[in-house]
Parts: sequence; C-alpha cells; structure tokens
Amino acid sequence: MATAQHFNVLVIGAGSAGVSVAARLRRKGVDRIGLLDPSDTHYYQPLFTLVGAGRASASETTRPMASVIPKGVAWVQDGAESVDPDAHTVTTTKGAILGYDQLVVAPGIQLDWDTVPGMSEALTTVPVTSNYRLDLAPRTWANIQAMTSGTAVFTMPSAPIKCAGAPQKIAYLASDYWRQQGVNDRIRKVLVLPTPGMFGVPVFAKELERVAAHYGIEVRFNSEAVEIDADGRGVVVADNAAGTKETIDYDLLHVVPPQSAPDWIKAGPLAAADNPGGYVEVDQYTLQHTRYPDVFSLGDAGSTPNSKTGAAVRHQAPVLVENLLAHRAGRPLEARYDGYASCPLTTSRNKVLLAEFDYTMEPHPSFPLIDTTKERRDMWWLKRTGLPAMYWNLMLKGLA
Repeated sequence: MATAQHFNVLVIGAGSAGVSVAARLRRKGVDRIGLLDPSDTHYYQPLFTLVGAGRASASETTRPMASVIPKGVAWVQDGAESVDPDAHTVTTTKGAILGYDQLVVAPGIQLDWDTVPGMSEALTTVPVTSNYRLDLAPRTWANIQAMTSGTAVFTMPSAPIKCAGAPQKIAYLASDYWRQQGVNDRIRKVLVLPTPGMFGVPVFAKELERVAAHYGIEVRFNSEAVEIDADGRGVVVADNAAGTKETIDYDLLHVVPPQSAPDWIKAGPLAAADNPGGYVEVDQYTLQHTRYPDVFSLGDAGSTPNSKTGAAVRHQAPVLVENLLAHRAGRPLEARYDGYASCPLTTSRNKVLLAEFDYTMEPHPSFPLIDTTKERRDMWWLKRTGLPAMYWNLMLKGLA
C-alpha cells in the first residue's frame, strides 16, 4: 500500500518532547517534518499538582495544540497505531500510512487505571481523586478544603511513573493547608510509597524525611495500593517487604495509577523485550534505538533509566537532535545524555525542594552557589512562574 505522506523526519507525539524536537530540527534547517498527534490541546502537566492544591488554575495548564506546533512543521492530527521500522512506515488510527526517513518516538506514557482493582470505579466517587487527571485536580482541592478531621491517604505505584515526586507533593501541600487552618493534628495522613526510602538520592531523602515528620505524615515504605473498595471507603495496602496487607479506611484518597508505554508500543517491534513497561528500546546515552538506527526516542516512553520528568526532556532533546542529524549525515553519534532529571518537590504552599540528579544518582545542581538540598522559597517562584514561562516561551520553541 502506498504511503499517504512521506517525511524526512516523523515525530510521534506533540507533548513537550515531540514539540521541542520538531522545533529544534526546524531551527537546524530540516524540512518535511511531520508531527503526529490527535489532541486539540497541549498540556503543561507540572502545574497539575498545584491545581490540585489550589495554587494554580486549570486554565494555566493548557493551550490550543495549533498554537504550539512549530512553523514549517506539518501537524498530522491523528494517532499512531503501529510502526513498521523495516518498511519505515507508521500506520495511524485512521488507517493512513506515513513514511519516514527517520522516526522520533515521543508519545508519552499511558495511565493504567484499570490495573488496580476498584481504582477506576473509585474515581467516580467524591472522596477519591487524582492530580494525574486534570479534570479531577479541582476535586482534590475541594476535598482538601472540606476536610477537618479523619484519614487522608496518598498512594504511589511501584512501576516507573511520570513525575515520581507528585504523589508526595500533594501530601505536603495538603498538610501545609491543614496546618494553616489549625486542623492538621486532627487528620491522620498516610503516604504509601513503593520504595525503601523517601527518594533515591540520600541528601534529598533526608530533607523529605524531615518534611514528612514535620507534618506528622505516616510513611509506609515498600508498600502500594493493590485494591480499593469505594463503597466501604477502604484501600488495601500491601507491604511488599513484609508480605502483608492492611485495609486503611479513608475520608480522602489521592491515587496515582500504574503507568507504562502505550499499548501499541508494547505490542510492536520497538519495545525492549526485557522491559516490563514496554518502553522503546534506546541507548541510554545517544537515544538511538538499539536495533533500528533510523529510530530515536525520548521522554516518558523511552527505556532510559532516568526519572520521567519534563526537565529530563529538556536535556534529552538537544542530544537527540544532534545525534539524529549526525546519523543523517553519516557521522558518529557523539552527543551524550547523562541522565539529568529534576523534580521540584513542593514541600509547602510556598517552598520547594529542587532535586536535580543524573544517572549517578548524585546531586546535579543548576545553581551551584545555592543550597538546593533544602526546601527554599526562591525555588517556589522558579516552580510557579519561572519554569512555566521557560516552557511556553523557550523550550517548546527549541530555544531551551
């Protein structure tokens, strides 16, 4: 079957990764770039948590997709159904076949709500919410405001997720609000973490331990929510280290779903055979596919072992573009991604712990003269105003 269109570079996904790469390629003079994405709306997801805490409005997180597509890039408003890397084609959900010379795979990550029994059903009830859905974030804030006593539970799944700090952030933001209202001591707060510590980098873990203790938050390590009974308002928490389970009755439950690569990637040839999340198999330094040299990937759907954050994308995009251009020119791929990721952890309603690190899992500060191993008020303003401005005005335009 003939291809409907053929592109020098086809980019799957018009999120932060796809738009950034397309903009950078255009600035480098590449023409006939296609950007494949079905959505009418582009989301700035890092603000979702602040919407759920009443510190940002939902309208601040969205813009029309058409407004962020780089000039000179062809937007194909459709979704990807499958990839044939041998034929250099992508089949879309509407049945079109798109050809490419090089392919950039950046469709983001899939929220697997149905993998935890009762989670999808629980989200139809008022006490249960999640900032991972923008439509539910206002409910999170309404529930926080309404709560004056009882039990609040905040969960995090064991598999890799985007913005792994988000399950903790809302617990701290809620607790700080309750502290301001004089009711924090009357609310039992349980934070369910699948990890053996608060954070993978010890210096940041120590500060978060102090923050959790300050608010009186019970932290359940090596644990995760495995079932939700919405009618009985109970969440079953499994302690994977002890091999035990406990049902915790809740008055407020903030859940985070397990996540994985989109199903069409899992089922196709681009996925890593030994990766249970089905992520696109790339070299963690060059971002080139390990078996298909004309395929590159970045962002949440890639197999790189870094935290899945927008800050990681910002450091991956220039590396991928430089290596893709080198590959097109027949040159060695010399650019290297060092695993940089950043997680601005909101520890209160006006303070942030800016955790920056790389593949070594050691601090990787962007502000070496500032102690970012402690929560800081200036980092709050970076999170609240500086990073969104940089995102819309620089990153999506290929300038940062």
